[in-house]
Amino acid sequence: MKTLFVRKSFIIALSILITAAISLGTLAGFASAASTTLNPDMPTIVVDAGHGGIDNGVQGIVTGNDEADINLAISRFLRGQFAAAGFNCIMTRTTQSGLYGNTSAGFKKRDMEARKKIIENYDADMVISVHQNFCPLPSRRGGTVFYSKSSASSTALAANIQAELNAMEKCGAKNSALIGDYYMLKCTESPSVIVECGFLSNSEDDRLLGEESYQRAVAYAIFKGAVSYLSNLKK
Repeated sequence: MKTLFVRKSFIIALSILITAAISLGTLAGFASAASTTLNPDMPTIVVDAGHGGIDNGVQGIVTGNDEADINLAISRFLRGQFAAAGFNCIMTRTTQSGLYGNTSAGFKKRDMEARKKIIENYDADMVISVHQNFCPLPSRRGGTVFYSKSSASSTALAANIQAELNAMEKCGAKNSALIGDYYMLKCTESPSVIVECGFLSNSEDDRLLGEESYQRAVAYAIFKGAVSYLSNLKK
């Protein structure tokens, strides 16, 4: 992991860009492909769209939408937002396929290891893994960010993203960031979080997460939380 350093002048410029984008409604909807040519002077963000291929994740209780497809849609918007702001941004998967190679036994382990390899190959400064939640209690709503208790930087990143999710106009609940014991949080020393964007077991979250406008809004909340975390780093 590189020593993460973001110039104060860049953060000021980025804040102006974000403010302008909010008024124009442009950045939140940006979803173009990011260049794979990296700027060595800028942080590299790896956006991980969870699941894929035969691993659909959970399904919407009303819509039947697959988690894997929602993860990919939100991740594409998030990549576009980072790229538009000048960051290097890499996605672990860009299609509906998984990263396991074949469906023989152990495919899930191979899939996780492939994601780790991408993180390492690009020397990621930050990892954001996008997922959807499910709970036996259908009343549970809203986004929840998970982090490793052993990483102070991941804890801070999670807190910033959680605050932005809670501030969303259609936020269904004010949740707290939680400690998680997951592979994607432990496979790198870089700040790493898992963002469970909502509960597909809740009919309202399920409906919203199937809408492109809401997917954009969720991605933008994650983006703003990440930028807020970067702006608070010691120079």
